[in-house]
Amino acid sequence: MEDLREYLAAQADKCAVGDRISPQLYTEYGVKTGLRDENGKGVLTGLTNISEVKAFQYVDGVKTPCDGELLYRGYDVRDLIAGSSRFAFEEAAYLLLFGELPDGGQLRDFLDALSSLRLMPTNFTRDVIMKAPSWDIMNSMTRSVLTLASYDSLAGDLSLPNVLRQCLQLISVFPMLAVYGHHAYNHYERGGSMYIHRPDPELSTAENFLRMLRPDMGYTDLEARVLDVALLLHAEHGGGNNSTFTTRVVTSSGSDTYSATAAALCSLKGPRHGGANIMVMRMMEDMKANVHDWEDEEAVSAYLTKLLEGEAFDRKGLIYGMGHAVYSLSDPREVVFKGFVESLAREKGRERDLALYNAVEKNAPRLIAQKRRIYKGVSPNVDFYSGFVYDMLGIPVELYTPIFAVARVAGWSAHRLEELVSANKIIRPAYRSLCRKREYRNLEDR
Repeated sequence: MEDLREYLAAQADKCAVGDRISPQLYTEYGVKTGLRDENGKGVLTGLTNISEVKAFQYVDGVKTPCDGELLYRGYDVRDLIAGSSRFAFEEAAYLLLFGELPDGGQLRDFLDALSSLRLMPTNFTRDVIMKAPSWDIMNSMTRSVLTLASYDSLAGDLSLPNVLRQCLQLISVFPMLAVYGHHAYNHYERGGSMYIHRPDPELSTAENFLRMLRPDMGYTDLEARVLDVALLLHAEHGGGNNSTFTTRVVTSSGSDTYSATAAALCSLKGPRHGGANIMVMRMMEDMKANVHDWEDEEAVSAYLTKLLEGEAFDRKGLIYGMGHAVYSLSDPREVVFKGFVESLAREKGRERDLALYNAVEKNAPRLIAQKRRIYKGVSPNVDFYSGFVYDMLGIPVELYTPIFAVARVAGWSAHRLEELVSANKIIRPAYRSLCRKREYRNLEDR
């Protein structure tokens, strides 16, 4: 084994040398790394009717940062939340999939359809989810999604009614895959008790998530409402975010719904994408341990400065939860979510924690702008508060990113359907080769 380790280390060094490309070459050849231009704007690779993310406006012909907006099919998410029932996420999912808000009858039919599909194959929980349990629930969910394909005799049928059935089934069972995966890990790896509660067909996705997670199946109306709003806000965010673009790339190849969704899950689990709120929580815990007076804004600012200078927490020079690839002055998801965060903090007696978050929100943008010379505007994003909310709800950290998936599968489904309907080319961007032609030498001559 030691010889293998030495071999792998030596070969990895060769990879590091052979695969390293000079940053200057990207500029020389005009390569848009990360599919973004030099200003961070995404390269235009497609069109969509599903959602719109607004962060700038033109004033007298000049591109100017503005407060962010997030529109689902043209509707502002703030209006969707303000006017929604206890099924806010389900109403948003219907809108994303079908392009219009449902009336009362359409919503009931949609809820009935989701309920009828919220069934997994016989013994699936025992034979798949409970086998090889892992702390990485995203991996567990991915394995489960791919396994579901083997139970579907029409797995590869790309007709729209069939793909829609598959999408609705995945939207329905994702909460079960996440929660049951956690319970299996908690039981077999941590020695905890096993709770496998069946979902209630009369409850919303948020209510069922809390019901299945908790031993007593109990929750307050506010808890369910806050989680419902969180799911709505995470359901969709444009076609260019990494996991949604992954969905469209895999869909464009003609692959099946289960494979496209599994690929999206693998993308989302990355810490640069769906795992950001976990980093916020870890950063805040480190801050609590090192800032003795949480009400002292100078002490908070001093810690934030150390973060930016790479002298605190993970020493990467980042204040997690601050800034966004698209938004500038504000993230509309954070703006609308904050009121619910404050209500939940009062119910849970977590006002002191909330005050620390507020202090960071107040001081971090100013310090980042000074240190990084960012002039487009820096503001907290939705991940800044979502981890705090999940913590107040008693949700384990290993479920934070799976909750994101429970929400975002609605957006993935909408984009998969749109790709199937509107596009007929496989997505294939270009890479410029830097290889030079070499003459082959026989083994004995090398």
